Order: sequence, then structure tokens, then C-alpha cells
Amino acid sequence: MRPEDDTRPDPEALLRQATQEGRGRFKIFLGAAPGVGKTYEMLTDGAARRRDGADVVIGVVETHGRVETEALMRGYEVIPRRSAPYEGHILHEMDLDAILERAPRLVLVDELAHTNAPGSRHPKRYQDVEELLAAGIDVYSTLNIQHIESLNDIVASFTHVRVRETVPDNILDMADIEVVDIPPDELIERLRAGKVYLPREATRALSHFFSKSNLSALRELALRRAAQAVDAQMLDHIRGLGVGGTWAGSDRIVVAVSELPGADGLVRAAKRIADALHAPWTAVYIETPRAQTFGEAEHRRLASVMTLATQLGAVVATAPASSVVAGLKAFLADARATQLIVGKSRRSRLFEFRHGSVVDRLVRETPGVAMHVLPLQTLSGRRMRLPVLKGTWGSRSGYIWTTMMITGITAIASTLFHILNLGNVALLYLLPVMAAATLFGLRTGIFAGIASSLAYNFVFLPPTGTLTVNNPENVISMLVLLGVAFVTSQLTARVRAQADMAAASARTNAALAGFLRRLTPLNDPLDLGRAICEDVARLFDLRTVLLMPDGSGLSFQAASGPKYDLETMELAAAQWAFDTGAPAGRSSGTLTASDWYFHPLRAGDKTQGVLGLASEDGGDPLRPDQLPLLTSLVDQAALALERLRLEEEMRDVDVVRTRDRLRAALLSSVSHDLRTPLTAVMAAAAELHHGVTPDLISTIESEAARLNRFVANLLDMARVEAGALNLKVEAVDLADAVAGAAHDARRALEGHALDLRVPPDLPFVRVDQQLLHHCLLNLLDNAGRYADPGTPIIIAGTHSYGMLKLSVLDEGPGLPPGREAEVFETFRRMEGSDRAVGGTGLGLAIVKAFSEAMGMSVEASNRPDMSGACFSLCFPSTLIVRDAAQGADL
Repeated sequence: MRPEDDTRPDPEALLRQATQEGRGRFKIFLGAAPGVGKTYEMLTDGAARRRDGADVVIGVVETHGRVETEALMRGYEVIPRRSAPYEGHILHEMDLDAILERAPRLVLVDELAHTNAPGSRHPKRYQDVEELLAAGIDVYSTLNIQHIESLNDIVASFTHVRVRETVPDNILDMADIEVVDIPPDELIERLRAGKVYLPREATRALSHFFSKSNLSALRELALRRAAQAVDAQMLDHIRGLGVGGTWAGSDRIVVAVSELPGADGLVRAAKRIADALHAPWTAVYIETPRAQTFGEAEHRRLASVMTLATQLGAVVATAPASSVVAGLKAFLADARATQLIVGKSRRSRLFEFRHGSVVDRLVRETPGVAMHVLPLQTLSGRRMRLPVLKGTWGSRSGYIWTTMMITGITAIASTLFHILNLGNVALLYLLPVMAAATLFGLRTGIFAGIASSLAYNFVFLPPTGTLTVNNPENVISMLVLLGVAFVTSQLTARVRAQADMAAASARTNAALAGFLRRLTPLNDPLDLGRAICEDVARLFDLRTVLLMPDGSGLSFQAASGPKYDLETMELAAAQWAFDTGAPAGRSSGTLTASDWYFHPLRAGDKTQGVLGLASEDGGDPLRPDQLPLLTSLVDQAALALERLRLEEEMRDVDVVRTRDRLRAALLSSVSHDLRTPLTAVMAAAAELHHGVTPDLISTIESEAARLNRFVANLLDMARVEAGALNLKVEAVDLADAVAGAAHDARRALEGHALDLRVPPDLPFVRVDQQLLHHCLLNLLDNAGRYADPGTPIIIAGTHSYGMLKLSVLDEGPGLPPGREAEVFETFRRMEGSDRAVGGTGLGLAIVKAFSEAMGMSVEASNRPDMSGACFSLCFPSTLIVRDAAQGADL
């Protein structure tokens, strides 16, 4: 909460405005019911933008067979919908990717609350719209009031129809709203004329949903909700500008509550006023230093009042301040409140003379706010007494130190009086007075003032040795000492209260920072749940438990200690908190018989889980002044859980995208690499009718071998991804392995001379001979595809420093610098890979997978001596056979 005279722009409002930079503008055409003309109005506004030169397209518009709507669509570019098969049917959905690729200035998207077909990128259409907005595309959309999440129950209560397709309320808060409204009688006439539904459907609708009473109530809801959204946007805008004033476009009500008996009556009165004005309202408690003196009864009474306000629909807040008046003034200015409801208790005239009247000061100092002053109902008509501050009379040590300081000053003053003939020693007594008032408080300071006056009178004022005062000037000196004591102690008390508030704020900020710092690096749900429970338990000295949803309800995720046994009542309270998104259990007003207090962990429009808290002694878990800190911690915990959920979803999305990319690449490979050899085989087979020649037989054999190699690669990759490789490790002579691979790859190496540089004395290696053969075949096939025509291909073997390498080198353009490792990715298309010239994109990926399965590694690089690529199979020392006996044992 900022000071009430602070006219600087609100940082949070500026941050929200900054997040809108680069995003598209969003406009919702809001209606009370189907048929009011939302789509018609959206198309009309879109046509106006198109006439102004804007690039406008239709993403999806549902005409429902209405001729007027279909006529307005003429002239628009319509993005074709995508087909989505579902349970034997073909559904047609908005093509989000096509719109993003087209990138218009404005896109029209009808029926914002629509649920997308299963398998779509987003389950809801409003999430598609959010992605369009994030891409900088303006969006116009339509929505009926019954589809707003927070109004779903209200609409169902009088229409007896529960709408299942809803959008979260924050969607309205981020949009410009245009209410499309017609009177209920006119809408009913449109319905009867068949302009909304077919005649048979219209007759049924008139007798159920489209009654005049329902339409009137829906119309009121639409107008009221639009006004609330506009008011919230207006407040956010003026806060960003730092403009003062209440800006009373609509009423905003604040009720000030306290720990005094009768505060619950203020809350009920505020509820009645807010309902009569259809206005939002807030219950605020101003936490002053006096709150530190509250006993159990005061804390319990304040918690009860705040719980009642929550149950009646208020937003509750706690604002620390040095005084009630200062806190209320700052809160009213920050909330832009137009009405304030306060209670006035019975006080004696002496009390009001000493402390002043809070109500009178508020009336004088908040001229732009209407005041409702209600009498607080006291028990048995007795006057209420404020709790006495602990230590208000000071400590014994304070009085002792004060007496010692006065005695010392008296001794020093007496010495100076006789030696230096100092005339006025009264000023010396200001030292113990100011010290006592500063260090020990008001009462001790006044004691110091009285004691100093008496000492000064007794020792220095004639007649000395008595308390008689002959000179009126000396009376003034004594009064000055008392005045200094009073003023100093008051200033000290104010500074101390501000210091206590600053320290409390610093402790809260430190707790939040430490909590967030601990949660941020955690990526495991169990570790995160444990950290949440342990930190909350430590900060509030409570038992804590975290419950998360599973397939059958809520289950234990973590706890601050041994697993706590929750009874049926506790589990019911936790489930209720999860389902409704509101606290339940002890001190909440719902299922209060539970020993646990359950607070939902909500992030956005989704409840992530439930945090349970219980006191060791069975009392209320939290005091009202602790609720703001708990709320902040719960928000941070919910965001951390949401982060893990989103990370998991992103991993799933990446898997799906990878699968889709592989599927598309596989289809491309199959369509090309199967068709080419099949075409050659079919042509050769056709020529067989005219006679058999060696060339035809050779063509059929080579292309069939090519087909077989392609299918083998597909099967090998499937085995790798399924983890179904069964290794048959044996001692292998690399010279024999290279010779066998060169022989089998001779067709792929036509036009290239093969230079074998494998020393015959290379040691044996322990590998799977068949997998090594596949690796060498794929490397040679890749080299034959990409090497320049007529250039030699080299197979070289080296053994040094415990590492044995078998390399295949070609002469060609080589690999893109810095991207050599990418050639081993499945279906990777890049210069220098086997995909670049008629390959499948599987060969090198298979080489890498097989090599790693055998404990080897594979490297790709550019030749240092000339242009070309070098692929090396690396055998570590653990795979090298040291002697013949070792090889014979295999």
C-alpha cells in the first residue's frame, strides 16, 4: 500500500501495461444471449476496419444459416478450416497455424468459449486467441454472458441450464468490451421469426431459456459485468499515469474492521450497501503497533470478522500503518474508494480530548469519500476499553537507570555551580530527560522530568534544601523539563512504531525472497512439495500437508513431518477447497469442525493443489495479521507448481512435435526413397517381356538391394527407439570388417575409388559384428552419395594413446562449420548429411545409435587437408583386445 499523497505511477500497473507491448488488441462483442447480433456487429466492425485499409481475415465465423450474417461475410478472406477426425466423424476447426503464417492485422474469431476437437494444440478456443494476441495479431471475438466462469452458477440458478463451455474472467479484463444489446421483447420476436433458431428449436427455446424473465436477468448481468471490466481497466490506466482522485465512474466500497465487538455488524451493513449499489467492496483491517498487545480473544474476534467478510463476498486486506487514520487514508487513495463504512464506539469525552476522534479526522481529511458512520454495538451497554500496551509503565531497570542519571547530573551540576559559578544549570537536566524518554518511553520520560524538576528545585533553587519555589521563572524551567519529556517520548514512540513496521515488512519480504529462492531451482514435484511444507511450517510454527489431485481425488504429496492421518472431515474440507478454489476447514467458515485449515493453490484459472495447516495445540492455525504473508507464500507456491506443470506439458508438446516431424519426414522419405527403386524395378520387369539381359538383372538386383537397405534402416531405427537391441559381442578383426563392408557397398560406391588404409596389425575389438557392419555400410553409403564424382573415398584406421579410430573420408563440400553434430539427428536435412542427396536421413542416426549401444562413439568433422567430410568410429581402450588369449575367451 502506497502513501495516500503518492502520485507516482503504480509500478504494477506500468508492468501490466508493458506486458501488452507488442501484443495484439483484443475486442469482445458481449451479449446477453444468442441472437442479439454479436456476430453481425463483429463482421460490421471488421468491414469498417477493412475499408480503412486494414488486413482483415475471418478465422472462424458461425453463421447458423442466418442470411444476413452470410451476406456480411462476402468480400472477406476466409482462412480454410482444418479437418480433425474424431470418433468416426470429421470436425472442422479454426486453423491456428494457417492464421499465424498468414499474419493478418485483424482476425475475426467467433464463439470464444468453443471447445476444440481432441488432439488440437489447445483445448479451448480462447487459448488459441491468446496465442494470436501474443503473435501481435488483433482479434475480434464474440461471447455470451453465461459462458463467463464466475457467473456460471448464477446463470444456472435461474435458467436451470448449466453451460459447460466457459472462459476465465481474466479474459474479459484483458479485452475491450462492446455490449451488443437489444430489449428482451425484440429478441423474442427475432426468435419467433426464425432469425435465431429453426422453428422447432425456437419453440422449445421460448418455453425454456428464452423467457422474458431470463433474458432480463441475463441482460442485467451482461451490462453489470461489462461495467466492472471497464472500471477495472480505467483504474489500472490512471494508476499507471499516477493520477489522483477517486474517479467515481462506479461505486467502490471499503469497510474498516477491527478487533472490537460489533465489527461484524459493520461487515453485514457493508454487504447490504454493496448489494444495493451492485458495487465491489473490500473489508480492510489497519494493523497498528497496538495489534502487538492483542490477546487470544482479540485475535479470534478479528479472524471471525475477516472470515465473515470473505463468506459474504468481500475482498479482505490487511494494511500496516502507524495509525488508523493514516492507514485508512492511504488505502482509500490506493483503492480509489468512493464510500467508507466505519464504526464509532462509545468513548468518554476525556478520551476523545486526549486522543481525538478517528471518525472526525476521517471526515475532515477524506473529502472525496462518502462516509457511513455506524454505532458499534457494545456488550451489555458497557463502554469499551482499549487494551493497555504491554510495558506502558516502563520497566524497573528503566526507572533505576533514570534515577542514576539524574543523581549523576545533580552531582555534576552542583560541582560546576560552585566551581564555575554556573548560573542556570537547569539545561543539564534536559540530558537525563531526553535519554529516559528516548530509551524507556513516555512514562519513564515523565518520571525523569518530574524527578529532574524536584532535584533542581531541592538542590539549586532558593531556599535550597526545600521544595518551595519563590521565583516564577523557576516554575517555567520545571514545566519546560516536563514538556521536553512528553514531546521527546511521543516522537520516540512514533519513530519506534515506524521502525517496527519497517522491520516487520523487511521480515515479510525476506521470508518471501527466501521461500522463492528455495523453490526456484527445484524441478522435482516431490522435492518442491517438501520444500513448500517445510518452509511454511517453519515460518508459522504449524503442521503442514500438501495434497495434489490424482485420478480418484486428492492424495498426499508432501508433509512437514511424518505422514499425518486426515479424517473424513479433513478430506472433505480439502476436497471442497480444491473444487471451489476457496479456503475451507478451521477458521474459514466452511466445514469448521475440521482441525485443519485448507488453502487452495491457484495459478491463473486452475487449482494446482491444496495446502493444509494445523496448530500443534488444536487452536486456530493463523492470526489475521499472518494471512497476507500466507497468501503471498501460497501464490508463490502455486506459481512454482504451475511452472512444473507447464514444463511437463512443454516436454509432452516437444515429444508430440518431434513425433509429428518424424512422421512427416518418414512419409517424405517413403514417398521418395521407395518410389525411386520401385520405379526402376517395375521398368526393368516390363523390359523382361522383350527378353532378359544382364543389365536388367543387375538393375533389379541393385534396386531391390537398395529397397532392402532402406527397409532395414527403418527396422533398425525402430529397434533402437524401442530399446530392443540384443548385442552379440565378440572379437572382431577390423581389417576383415572393413573389407566385408567395402564389398557390400560396392554398388553405392560406383564411380569412386576406395582407398583402404587399415593396417593389418590393428588389434581386435570387442563389438557386435553385425552392428559394426551396419555402421560401416551407412558411412560408406553416405560418402558415396555426397563425394564429388570421380573422387576417391578413404577408410583409414589409427591406433594411438589407447584410442582406436576407424575413419571414412570423402572429397566434397564438407559440413557446415559448428553444426557437425547435427548430421546424426534423425531425418535431419542439412548440407553434407545423407538427406541432402536422395537419402532417408536415417543412416547416420543409426550409426550413432549403434555405436553408443556398443560403447563406442562417432565423430563428424571437416577434413583438415582439403574440402570434404570425415566420419570416425572411436573405440575406447575398454573395447580393445590386448592379447590373443583375451580374444579367445570371448
